[in-house]
Amino acid sequence: MRLHRNLVFAVIDGLNEIFNKGAYADKVVQKLLKRDKRWGARDRGFVAETVYEIVRWKRLYAEIAEVKEPFNRDNLWRIFAVWATLRGIPLPDWKQIEPTPTRRIKGKFDELSKIRKFKESIPDWMDELGEQELKKAWDQEIHALNEQAPVILRANTLKISRDKLRSILEDENIDTEFIKGHNDALKLVERTNVFSTEAFKNGMFEVQDASSQLVADYLDVQPGQRIVDTCAGAGGKTLHLAALMQNKGQIIAMDIYENKLKELKRRAKRAGAHNIEPRVITGTKDIKKLHGKADRVLIDSPCSGLGILRRNPDAKWKLQPEFLDNIRKTQSDILESYSKIVKSGGKLVYATCSILPSENQDQVKKFLSTEIGQDFTLIKDKKILAHKSGFDGFYMALLEKK
Repeated sequence: MRLHRNLVFAVIDGLNEIFNKGAYADKVVQKLLKRDKRWGARDRGFVAETVYEIVRWKRLYAEIAEVKEPFNRDNLWRIFAVWATLRGIPLPDWKQIEPTPTRRIKGKFDELSKIRKFKESIPDWMDELGEQELKKAWDQEIHALNEQAPVILRANTLKISRDKLRSILEDENIDTEFIKGHNDALKLVERTNVFSTEAFKNGMFEVQDASSQLVADYLDVQPGQRIVDTCAGAGGKTLHLAALMQNKGQIIAMDIYENKLKELKRRAKRAGAHNIEPRVITGTKDIKKLHGKADRVLIDSPCSGLGILRRNPDAKWKLQPEFLDNIRKTQSDILESYSKIVKSGGKLVYATCSILPSENQDQVKKFLSTEIGQDFTLIKDKKILAHKSGFDGFYMALLEKK
């Protein structure tokens, strides 16, 4: 493999934004990919994948390169040289790249690979927390969360069946596979830019991980019901609910962020989902107006996001222990407040994209012991670990109001 100067410089610029300026990796990569219109798919693929790889393995590579944060540009070049060396990529004779001690890099890699926090490239506190909460499963789980995530599509059944979508994508030279136990899902055989396809532009599918696709199904919605999606965000699960309801009934999609709901409106229009009503939460009054009025309530709760580290590797470095303490309090408050929206005989799903019991089953158990929670019964719950499923780590619990 031959390294091209303009592509590598783009990678270094991107890493500087992420590591030193606190920018989000996905936003940085999106910007980088628009940098040069002459770049082909392979060029863009190199930039995106290299940035994500180095972000994912930052601690390991920085330790091998013997550099510490904040990284100056020389430090970033040394980290890049470690990445290239470990992949057997010949380094060009550029002034930015110092003579690289290949043997020492590989020796240090072998040495550090015996220590989990370096091998899996995670902060000390995260390693300790994972072991404390997941016990023996932590080794396999953090290893799985460092692998590249597959691209999963959800066929939008308001417009097309999964089988028909698969056939249309084949015509665009995109091969997909069915996923057992996921009625609307297709997995890409090879990564490609699906957003440029006519099928996507026409609203025939959304990109949504297989684990995430299980949440809307778990809520057991029926056409004609009134559903409240309390933490709708940009609406991945909201759109799935609309499809399951066949556009019949009402979905009130709520969030504290107006910009996310604007994105949901745009996506809903493309998907042909007409039964969604976005509402910004400006205060407790917005919730009180809905008390006892919903057949189904989805609480896709804010969480640590530890189950989706494969998609957001920079979260390993942005997340702090104190955030987890705060988010657990938020989860408890949301469960207690938003559960009041469920009518008698109605159902509620509490879901997170976390793998930690303290954010999941422990929160449900705590809620059920409260005065409000005593009106509910736990019907079932599901814990999804990446190393067992091959997909994102997730949790969902179905509760019924007596």
